[in-house]
Amino acid sequence: MANAKQWHKVAENDELPEGRVKTVVVETDGNSRSFALTHYKGEYAALDNRCPHQGGPLGEGSIECADDGECYLRCPWHGWDYHPTTGKPPGGYDDGIETFPIQIRDDGVYIELEGEPAHQTTVTDVMAKTMTNWGVTHVLGMVGHSNLGLSDAVRLEEQAGNLEFIGIRHEGAASFAASAFGKLTGRPAACLAIAGPGATNLMTGLWDAKVDRAPILALTGQVNQQVFGPGAFQELPLKEAFSAVATFSHLALPGSNHGELMSMAIRSSILHRDVSHIIFPDDVQTQPAAEGAHVGTGEDRIAPSAIQPPSESLDAATELLKNSKRPVIIVGHGARFCMKGIIALAERLGCPILTTFKGKGLIGDDHPCAGGVLGRSGTPVASWFMNESDCLLVFGASFSNHTGITPKKPTIQVDFDQAQIGRFHGIDVPVWGEIEVTCGLLQERMGSHPGTTNQRPEIAERWQIWRAEKAKRLLEDHSETGESAVSSVAILDVLTRLCPKNAIIACDVGNNTYSFGRYFESSGDQAVLMSGYLGSIGFGYPAAIGAWCATRAHKFNDDPHWQQFKDRPVVCITGDGGFGQYPWEVNTAVKYGINLTHILLRNDELGKISKEQRAGEWEVWQTSLTNPNIADHVNSCGGLGIRVTKKSELEDAIKRAFAYDGPSTVEVISDAGLI
Repeated sequence: MANAKQWHKVAENDELPEGRVKTVVVETDGNSRSFALTHYKGEYAALDNRCPHQGGPLGEGSIECADDGECYLRCPWHGWDYHPTTGKPPGGYDDGIETFPIQIRDDGVYIELEGEPAHQTTVTDVMAKTMTNWGVTHVLGMVGHSNLGLSDAVRLEEQAGNLEFIGIRHEGAASFAASAFGKLTGRPAACLAIAGPGATNLMTGLWDAKVDRAPILALTGQVNQQVFGPGAFQELPLKEAFSAVATFSHLALPGSNHGELMSMAIRSSILHRDVSHIIFPDDVQTQPAAEGAHVGTGEDRIAPSAIQPPSESLDAATELLKNSKRPVIIVGHGARFCMKGIIALAERLGCPILTTFKGKGLIGDDHPCAGGVLGRSGTPVASWFMNESDCLLVFGASFSNHTGITPKKPTIQVDFDQAQIGRFHGIDVPVWGEIEVTCGLLQERMGSHPGTTNQRPEIAERWQIWRAEKAKRLLEDHSETGESAVSSVAILDVLTRLCPKNAIIACDVGNNTYSFGRYFESSGDQAVLMSGYLGSIGFGYPAAIGAWCATRAHKFNDDPHWQQFKDRPVVCITGDGGFGQYPWEVNTAVKYGINLTHILLRNDELGKISKEQRAGEWEVWQTSLTNPNIADHVNSCGGLGIRVTKKSELEDAIKRAFAYDGPSTVEVISDAGLI
């Protein structure tokens, strides 16, 4: 039932000249409504702002007069005419515009309106509520004309304190941020886009999530059902377009069980660690929900995943380990939530734990069993131990060629996903099982005296050799004399010392990635995020926004899972090439008070590509970059930007950046040759 009528001031008396029209907005009870205010032949009038044909904003039209003196308000979209004060069209047509009472008072122009009726629950309200019931705490994206009904449902959930919406500047940043959120937490965030180009802009971030096995939820608008097929404005076949990237992709139709549809999407995303996608036709979004419409929850919809492997696999793995003297454990991103048991097993075996680059930070480099990163972005510590091993025990790694896990050593591979086992070559002992359970069973079977060599003294020795080498490389930095820019080893030496021990670190793709993997020494409580299998430049800054969202998830959901991310510092490492993909997201960070510290290694070059051209004996071609003063850009956006040209300036600059409450960027002029 509507509230009593009320008068609302919409303009000053002299604000609208004779013969003109403008849009005015009335805010009531958290809702807004717009009107076309006209001033014609000395009279003011208020008309509904929506043209009945295509919804064109009449307040953006004009009052145009013909030679015979007849004047009409013309719709700016398709030229239909209406009388400026009565709203009636010429020719006696019956598609006129509703008008509203006007009063001209001493202090301005007023419109009389009935109070807003009580909100009628829509199908997207049901779906948004289902989403938060499942524990989705963040939606990132862009509000637009083909997702307005859905966006309003998200707004109501935010207003109720159930989630947080982050309005980004490019949909690709939204999907990268949601991908990082999923990688870090194992739970999906949602990314929101309109039909057509907004939806397709999500694709790269969705593929990043898919190939790195991160849950993510994509919500895209679509044109009205009545124009499906002929090729309406911004119509694309979204179900077909998303078929390769989304393991679940469905239309929300008028007859859908809307709460169940959202439940199925989120459930699929979590179980498969993959992309789920729902398409929302514009006209379906505001469809009233049926009385008593089902609102879904995640209760009792997902069975425990603690499934142990077959006994014959465990027997074979145990036998190989017991016959080994120098085993090495290798962990990938798939072991992110299982490290406590893996570290305990390594301590019992006295063996090193090597990580893939995606697994960097899963064990702190200061741990006695830590062997560093293996592969192209790794350290000689890790490669030495793999070469000296007589058995590899691999948990949750994909055997990427960038990691370089040798096929020449007897290998046990443990993974929850059977398709990942033996993906590139044969495995001596394939073990299909949940990693944490399998690790615990192997501990029991190996007993307290496994008979393996205690390799911890060798681990300490190899780290000492590598740290001495890094100290020598520090001496190659001649930025103080102007002979070179700052070296990567110098930047990451300072960052290793100053980075908070519980930081979440989002790393981009490029030379900065290689340098970070090689030189940065992580602590056991830090978490590292990157674009792994896709290796997409531009991931870093949006990923830091997604990580920051994860640190706030506890505010919207009392699930104890979120406490481990609560209020942790967020750090971002990029090159100028990667940051150049989404530089306007600094404005997003400023707008929402996102506290992140960005270390930018600027060398005015796509340095990784130049390196590959030289290695392949190609001419170095078209890899140079032209950049603005990036620190000034960040300052102009409202953040803190600091420019560093000498090694001696690094420590103070990074300390200031960490102390700043908001988005900060330290732009370091770095040497592409000193990787």
